Amino acid sequence: MRILFTATVAAVAFVAGSALAQEDKVVNVYNWSDYIDESILEEFTKETGIKVVYDVFDSNEVLETKLLAGGTGYDVVVPTGSFLARQIKAGVFMKLDKSKLPNLKNMWPEIQERVQKYDPGNEYSVNYMWGTTAFGYNPKMVKEAFGGEEAPVDNWDLLFKPENAEKLSKCGIYVLDAPTEVFPAALNYLGYDPDSKDPDKIREAAALWKKIRPYIRKFHNSEYINALANGDICLALGWSGDVLQARDRAAEADNGVTVDFSIPKQGALMWFDQMAIPADAPHPENALAFLNYIMKPEVIAKASNYVYYANGNLASQKFLNDDVINDPAIYPSAEAMKHLYTVTDYPPKVNRVVTREWTSVKSGQ
Repeated sequence: MRILFTATVAAVAFVAGSALAQEDKVVNVYNWSDYIDESILEEFTKETGIKVVYDVFDSNEVLETKLLAGGTGYDVVVPTGSFLARQIKAGVFMKLDKSKLPNLKNMWPEIQERVQKYDPGNEYSVNYMWGTTAFGYNPKMVKEAFGGEEAPVDNWDLLFKPENAEKLSKCGIYVLDAPTEVFPAALNYLGYDPDSKDPDKIREAAALWKKIRPYIRKFHNSEYINALANGDICLALGWSGDVLQARDRAAEADNGVTVDFSIPKQGALMWFDQMAIPADAPHPENALAFLNYIMKPEVIAKASNYVYYANGNLASQKFLNDDVINDPAIYPSAEAMKHLYTVTDYPPKVNRVVTREWTSVKSGQ
């Protein structure tokens, strides 16, 4: 769930003899942008001799369109759990040959269990990263917007109460352009099951968003990062790791901007980005080698230390930087975990309602 870029990263290939020699010594990976330490790709090539061609996408919808059309040419893709579920049903992935994935032993049982909501038996995917969707905010600007009073930064009231949103509109609010994440937040706030597929309840959630729509400056999946880091806005509903990247950019710039992350006490969405192999992958053996390499504890820890997201590899935690493993915004406490919810994909008829309602929210109609 990441930052918008377009780039191709190719690691240098070395000749190596193995069972993988039957395939071209290449693996084509399609992942979210700015979502890996590129040295990991280079090190994978040095160890295996397999060249990594690494392309990026900016939304689940873009990935899904390519997967459903077939013939992507990709060997490893990284959909989010709710999209993964319906893609599995559509038959676009191959089952993992777990005999070739010995590093599965390193995975985190609790995360594996939660992921089974999308991938029963963990048959088709391996967790790459997981995180939450909640508030990124500038504490100084928010307090000023509230006239020096403390704002409810740990409560969805901060955004969903129109009088609060109006105050914050003066310093700027950005919200994800992701209906599968923002509607569950509204449903949860209204006291409904955030995973509700009831069109009437979804329309209620849309009505809640419409009440605060005049106070939202922009809907975007990445621009809030720099906007927070530069002090251009005071509140974003965004992905945890992206908010923390904004925090670090602000600190590096030493521009006087502070960025914090808060999970509202009513709960927030917990999402999972999963590595999977398309059914028509041209290099499935190389794909398995890549997945197994990523599941090395020190390798996935290096990725987490770079992107500031939690990963589903329990053995990696001893390799994580202190500011990653000890940050409750990245690895929430056991108590906070109890209040994190997950959602499944919408059936086609309901999805049409969601799309129509979200378009209406954004257009202010």
